[in-house]
Amino acid sequence: MIKLIPRTTLLTLLVCCTTFIAKAQIGYNYAQYDIGTSVGFNKVYGDAETVTTMPSINFNFTYNATPFTNFVFEVQLGKLRGGDSVLTKSGRYFNNDFSAFIFRGQLQFGEFLDYSNSRFNNALKNLYVSAGIGFVRNNITQISRNSEKVPGYYTGGDDKSREPFIPLRIGYEFKLYNRYSQPGIKIDLGYGYNYVLGDGLDGFTAGSKNDVYSQFTLGVKFSIGAAAISYRKQITY
Repeated sequence: MIKLIPRTTLLTLLVCCTTFIAKAQIGYNYAQYDIGTSVGFNKVYGDAETVTTMPSINFNFTYNATPFTNFVFEVQLGKLRGGDSVLTKSGRYFNNDFSAFIFRGQLQFGEFLDYSNSRFNNALKNLYVSAGIGFVRNNITQISRNSEKVPGYYTGGDDKSREPFIPLRIGYEFKLYNRYSQPGIKIDLGYGYNYVLGDGLDGFTAGSKNDVYSQFTLGVKFSIGAAAISYRKQITY
C-alpha cells in the first residue's frame, strides 16, 4: 500500500501536467499546410489599345513556416483579352488562353507586430505582401494584326510563347478559427501585379515596354494535417 501511493501520485501529476500543457497551447498551434482555390479577374497592359477584364481559376498549395510566414505554389488557368479590331486605330485584338505557374514568399504583418494589446494591430496582422517568380504559357487563340483604319498597318508577334515573370502581391487573409483556436479556414482577398519579362502576353511585339497583367482575386484555403506546430505567441485574440 505504501509503494502504491507514490505511483498513484506520480500518475496524477503527470496527467495534470499534460492537461495543463495542452490547454496552454490553445491558440498557439497551427497546421503547416494549406490547400486552396481562388477566382481571378485579370487585365493585360500591353500593346492593345483597350483593356478587358477576364476570369481565371487558381489552385494553390501553401507551406506555413509560421502562421504569418508562408510559401505558396500556385497554378493559374484562364483567359486574357484586350483590344478591338474595329474601333481602335491599330486594329489590335487578342485572346490568350493562358496558364501560369508561380512560387512566392508571403509575409503577414503579424510576424513582426505586437497585436496582443491592440485591436488595430490585431486587425492589421493578417495584411500581407508577397513576391516571387512565375512562368506563363501564352496560347493566342484569337488575334487581329491588321488595321482597318490604317491601310497596310500590321503588328507582328508570336501566337505561342513562354515567358518568366515577377509576381508582386498585396492582400488580406481572414482567418477562421476552429474550437481549438487554430486557423482552419482562410479567406484571401488580394491584388497581384505581374511583370512579364517579355512582350508575348498579348501576341504582339510592339513598343519598348514589357507586358503586365494585374489580378484581383478572392479565394479560400483549408488547413490540412495535424496542427502540431506551436507558434512563439498566441495567434488569435
